[in-house]
Amino acid sequence: MVFDFLGTKKKAVIAMAHIGALPGTPLYDADGGMDKLIEGVSRDIRQLQAGGVDAIMFGNENDRPYVFKAAPESVAAMTAVVQAVKPMLKVPFGVNYLWDPSASVAIGAATGARFVREIFTGVFASDMGVWAPDCAAASRLRRNLGRPDMKLLFNINAEFAHSLDARPIELRARSAVFSSLADAILVSGPVTGEPADQSQLQKVCATVRDVPVFANTGVTIDNVRDTLALASGVVIGTHFKVDGITWNPVDGARVKRFMDRVETLR
Repeated sequence: MVFDFLGTKKKAVIAMAHIGALPGTPLYDADGGMDKLIEGVSRDIRQLQAGGVDAIMFGNENDRPYVFKAAPESVAAMTAVVQAVKPMLKVPFGVNYLWDPSASVAIGAATGARFVREIFTGVFASDMGVWAPDCAAASRLRRNLGRPDMKLLFNINAEFAHSLDARPIELRARSAVFSSLADAILVSGPVTGEPADQSQLQKVCATVRDVPVFANTGVTIDNVRDTLALASGVVIGTHFKVDGITWNPVDGARVKRFMDRVETLR
C-alpha cells in the first residue's frame, strides 16, 4: 500500500533532508545565515537523489532544544529554505516542523508539499514537558488552506517521550485512523536514529489495514529486510549520514548501497 504520488513504487523509502538550525534557535549560525542553510540542504538533496530515494522530507532536527509551538522566524525561514531548493527536486517531498503540527501543515501548504509528518495524537511525558498535540486544529488548517490532498503521516509513538495513554500501541494506531483521519501511521524508536521495537511494528502492521504503516526511525541496511517484510515503507535519516551520525552531512555512498539493497527486496 503506497501513496498516489509515489506511483507504482512499493516499499517506499522517504529520506530526511535535515535543515541546519533555523533563526531563533540556540544553534543557529548567524554568520552563515540563510545562504548556509540552503547550501547545506542542497548538498544533501543531491546525494539523496543520486542514490535513488523515493521521496524527501525536510525537517528541523537541528533546532534543539525542541519546542511545541513554532516561532514565527523559524517557520518563515524553513518555508524559505524549502522554496529555495524546490527547483532541484526530482522526487515528491514532505515537511516536518518539530514538534508543531499546525506549523508543519502551514509550511507544507505554502511550499506545495505532498505530505506532512508529526505527532498529531496522544498525550506524552517528554523531554520538553507534557505533550498534548491538537490534531483537530492541524487537520482543519489543512482544509482551510485548500490542501486536503496533502497526506498527514501520524508518528504514533513520540521520540524523546513516553505515552501516558495505557492502551496498546496497535489500538492507539487504529484509533488514530478511525477518529483522527490519519493518512499513514509511523512507528518510532525511543530516540532519533534508534529502531522501532519490531514487536510493536508487527502489531501495528497487523492491526492497521486501511492506511500505510512506516518504520520511522533507526532503519539500516542491516535491518531493512526484516523491517520491509512488515511495513509499507521507511523514513530514514541517520543511516544515510557520514559515519551514521545524525548531525553529519549525507553520505551518497551509504544512500546508494541502501537503495540497491531495497531494490532487491521490492
